[in-house]
Amino acid sequence: MFFKLDDLGEKTINKIAEVALSTKLEKRDKLEVKVKTDPNLLAKGTLESLVIDCQGLMVENVLRMESINITLNTIAVSPFKALTGNIQLTQPSRGKACVLLTEQDITRVLEQAILRKQPSEIIIDEKVVKVSLQQVTCNLLDTGKILIQGKVKREDTQNIKKVSLEIKPKICQAGNGVIMDDIEYLEEANLSSILLNPILEEAKSILNLKNFKVDGLSLKVEDFNIKQGALQLEAEAGMTHFPQF
Repeated sequence: MFFKLDDLGEKTINKIAEVALSTKLEKRDKLEVKVKTDPNLLAKGTLESLVIDCQGLMVENVLRMESINITLNTIAVSPFKALTGNIQLTQPSRGKACVLLTEQDITRVLEQAILRKQPSEIIIDEKVVKVSLQQVTCNLLDTGKILIQGKVKREDTQNIKKVSLEIKPKICQAGNGVIMDDIEYLEEANLSSILLNPILEEAKSILNLKNFKVDGLSLKVEDFNIKQGALQLEAEAGMTHFPQF
């Protein structure tokens, strides 16, 4: 009976996979899932590949990904369980992922971060003064750098000053991940270092995809490329078990 599912095998698993992932990747614009296999491979418990292509995915209600593409190869599954609606991996699978972020996506996360911050107390002219970030923007430059700009309000005088810094992120030599140790403060260096450094931590979290949390799926950044207005992250993808309904 199993081998009579010539046309249905791949189509059935495709549908099962798409429905299952739809429940885990709920907030998105578009989702396509493509499983490639054939009856002979499936009989041996193997899916040739699984491709997940998602547009406009919201992660943890914080980060929007313009697009994310995950490709996993040679996936070991329980064949009969897969055809009855239970895609069960018999061993972990690995592959590659590509994530595209826009400067608007990153700015939105940074703006939410400053809303969570309380006014900071700093010393100006030997006086303790409360200051707060009012606005922050991120620009991805074709020089490979990230420009972060903000506006700071001094609570006692209501004066507003501009702060900004430029960073050139790079992959950590000790292992996968993005670090930001090449920082240049462009305006109001003292204020920029105090108020924008916490924002840098938020940006670092974005670049390391720490907000991406999907049951059974993991991403680990290996490389990135910055072009005008957009940032592309290349990552190692891993799947320990297939997300369930």
